[in-house]
Amino acid sequence: MAISPLFWVCFNVGVLALLLLDLLVFNRKAHVVRMREALGWSAFWIALSLSFNYAVYHWMGKQAALEFLTGYLIEKSLSVDNLFVFLLIFSYFKVPPQYQHKILFWGIIGALVLRAGFILAGAALLAKFHFLLYVLGAFLVYTGVKMATSGGEPEIDPDSNPVVKFLSRHLPITNRLHEGKFFVRQNGTLFATPLLVVLVMVETTDVVFAADSIPAILAVSRDTFIVYTSNVFALLGLRALYFALESLMRLFHYLHYGLSLILIFIGGKLLATELLHIPMGISLGIVGLILAGSIGLSLLFPKKEEVTGHE
Repeated sequence: MAISPLFWVCFNVGVLALLLLDLLVFNRKAHVVRMREALGWSAFWIALSLSFNYAVYHWMGKQAALEFLTGYLIEKSLSVDNLFVFLLIFSYFKVPPQYQHKILFWGIIGALVLRAGFILAGAALLAKFHFLLYVLGAFLVYTGVKMATSGGEPEIDPDSNPVVKFLSRHLPITNRLHEGKFFVRQNGTLFATPLLVVLVMVETTDVVFAADSIPAILAVSRDTFIVYTSNVFALLGLRALYFALESLMRLFHYLHYGLSLILIFIGGKLLATELLHIPMGISLGIVGLILAGSIGLSLLFPKKEEVTGHE
């Protein structure tokens, strides 16, 4: 189904308006985001996403709505890995909680732009070269296996990040936060603050994760509209999800393996596309069961170091 250029303009303007309303009105002053506020915003973004999903159902039909919901669920679940890495980055740089929201806001703006490029390029290539479906399937299976065997403990090393290296060579960096600013001018010289370095780390980390999540959603749907909008709505709630799950993310230690199974399932489905057709409703159910199962196992069998009162 062809989407008019006017819709794309209106949709993106609406998304930008929501983000600016969040930053300039509801979070105009830097503050620590508490659990209650984070849960409220999470509920708002999820409700907004499901409302859009309902609109897709009436506008484009059941199949498109199922593809949107599956893509949204996959992106949302894969973003939990992003959140864990963001937590490590903030801990590494000792970023005060009141400045984390601002970094995540600009990080998501950058992610929306970068992912739009990835989606357009990926959809165009898949439409032109059918054999790339099998390459994509194999890549997802490989990524899922690699994720399952990696142990789920990413390392943060800013010194090895090429973008951070470039920034350090070409722009002087202060060792103070300067009230949450990214740049500060001192004695006529423009300095970057540590928060800019953190933002660069967040953006480049998201590019790495997009290399997994974008192919996963393109494997669910090759409709650019579905892939892009499901990605956007998943990203919009990422900040609120981070603050809501900040204290719980370490509990979901089996979720990492659940995500790897999802990638392997989607990749295997692509590789067997000529031999086996799995309806989208069943695919959505399998993804949901894997996520629920991995979260349930994490709660039933917590890590030993998380259990208090036992040796």
